[in-house]
Amino acid sequence: MQNHFDLFGLTPQFDLDLAQLERAFREVQTQVHPDKFVSAGSAEQRVAMQWATRANEAYQTLKNPLKRASYLCELHGIGLEAESNTAMPTAFLMQQMEWREQLDEARGEHAALLQLEEQIDRARAAQLQQIGQQFTLTAYPQAAQLIRQLMFLEKFADDVDHALDAH
Repeated sequence: MQNHFDLFGLTPQFDLDLAQLERAFREVQTQVHPDKFVSAGSAEQRVAMQWATRANEAYQTLKNPLKRASYLCELHGIGLEAESNTAMPTAFLMQQMEWREQLDEARGEHAALLQLEEQIDRARAAQLQQIGQQFTLTAYPQAAQLIRQLMFLEKFADDVDHALDAH
């Protein structure tokens, strides 16, 4: 079975040209969109629907850096084991605790929440850059560790967003 990159004719890599991904997705969609198979038999319609669904899933995976990174690890036989492998470097855990305290103190203070959001955005960008470097080095286990950390950052970013929405 084709992987997501093959489906769109892309090289399996972390750094993707998102405009190229979008073009490839649109091209695949025009070929397999169920509307093109309205007058076809039910088996052809079903296959077209399956391909359209697969293309949508592949596109959603590849356009999101976290999902794309996780998928690349899977392709190289490295599972994230996010549920069972929660070990994190001490410095990362200390930063998480500090940010949690900042979030608790910032609740209700819009400017402080925005400042915390900016910190998290910078941390996420740096984490994505480090993940990209690990993929360039084909250091998939190290990339997986960084991806697990990014998952924590994403969750915390959601918490900050919720605090901003509540404000």
